Amino acid sequence: MTQQLKAVSFGEILYDIFPNSEKIGGAPLNVASRLSANGIDTTMISSVGQDKKGKNLLEYLKSRKIDHSLVAETPDYPTGMVNVKLDKSGSASYTIEYPAAWDKIDISEKMIEKVKTSDAFIFGSLVCRDQKSRETLTELLQHAKFSVFDINLRPPHYKKELLEELILKADFIKFNDDELYEIAAMLDSPFHSLEQNLSYMAKITNAKTICVTKGSHGAVLFTEGKLYYNSGYKIKVADTVGAGDSFLGSLISKLLKKEAPQHALNYACAIGALVASQEGANPEFTPEEIEKFMFPDANS
Repeated sequence: MTQQLKAVSFGEILYDIFPNSEKIGGAPLNVASRLSANGIDTTMISSVGQDKKGKNLLEYLKSRKIDHSLVAETPDYPTGMVNVKLDKSGSASYTIEYPAAWDKIDISEKMIEKVKTSDAFIFGSLVCRDQKSRETLTELLQHAKFSVFDINLRPPHYKKELLEELILKADFIKFNDDELYEIAAMLDSPFHSLEQNLSYMAKITNAKTICVTKGSHGAVLFTEGKLYYNSGYKIKVADTVGAGDSFLGSLISKLLKKEAPQHALNYACAIGALVASQEGANPEFTPEEIEKFMFPDANS
């Protein structure tokens, strides 16, 4: 019997506040939700306030079969909230309230042990906006077998020095196309094409795998020295919140299971598109719905 794969997701868990609704989110939580949905034993490391939203987040993690034993409840800071504005195409912009509970994640021996015994450790850059959570991340990264950096730039919460430091600690890096161009230029890339910049980042970092998402136009995956492409799935966008996170959670789960890179990329792009076709960051889908979306003629 094969041992169940394990992952840890570290960082912000919060509420996305839309003009007419509130939805649970935060990139690390969204990634964790999709990892768990794909059969990965997933643990969340974060912090919430001792308030109603915090209790709701803990209940949500429980409902998604995500281990929340390392999510602290603090009386000192509120549960995180992000005000989301959507443009006419459904693309989102964010105002992230500070300070929030997830800015103050304290290190513990239990966290270190959990990271040591996991197959993947997923983190982003936003959680480093506060020194306390940044210090905890820096310590945990020393114990990760396989570290996944989900770039997720949120102005003004990042600097070149921070990004450079985190990139050099990652085994896997996920950019969107805008982030790739911005960070490659920061790091003195002379190139102008996506593939050239991707290759440049592969050469100057320690990452064996790099993925670049291109919105509705799919994604490019570099792994084992080869490039793989998916040109996207056409859908009517409800909102793009969480689509890239679900893409990443799906891609990591398939690669951890040693599935073929092309299949992993195709599946992840399909999940990202399905999420963008519905409201909120974490809609649920059955395997049959995913199969029908990817291969609509399979049973006709």
